[in-house]
Amino acid sequence: MELFRKRLIPDECVKLKDDIILYKDQTRIVTKWETLHAKLAFSHGMSLYCIEEGFKISRFFKEGKSQCYIYCDIIDTDYNENDDSYIFTDLLADVIIENDGFVRVVDIDELADAHESGILSDKQLTSALRKLNKLLSIIYSDNLKPYLDFLDKFSN
Repeated sequence: MELFRKRLIPDECVKLKDDIILYKDQTRIVTKWETLHAKLAFSHGMSLYCIEEGFKISRFFKEGKSQCYIYCDIIDTDYNENDDSYIFTDLLADVIIENDGFVRVVDIDELADAHESGILSDKQLTSALRKLNKLLSIIYSDNLKPYLDFLDKFSN
């Protein structure tokens, strides 16, 4: 199985060749990874791809096991059964949950810019906003814990 991250801005599709797949079923994939490019704020993490819901929940860690924050991407998922590959397209809108519980929605301007410039279709924009709303509803109703608990089952 191969995983790819597709970005719209900039337009790129990167094979996540170093990600380690810890779990997979038809609706979820759990990976652990090191950053693709060196960052001061964090060095590695774990991600839960929620394929049906259309978002990815990641824990970002500093060297060692100290958590920086939780980062949630709104995604589209394309599966190719011929080569058992997944392409996760980043739909730009993101949610950051700080360790103190503070929630920030970021990159909405990128979502608008991508739509305005024709990079993002009407259908993708509508999908991204609905997925973002669903994720925020989960977070604000204090129902994110089962997702995090599932992800944590695979940490060592």
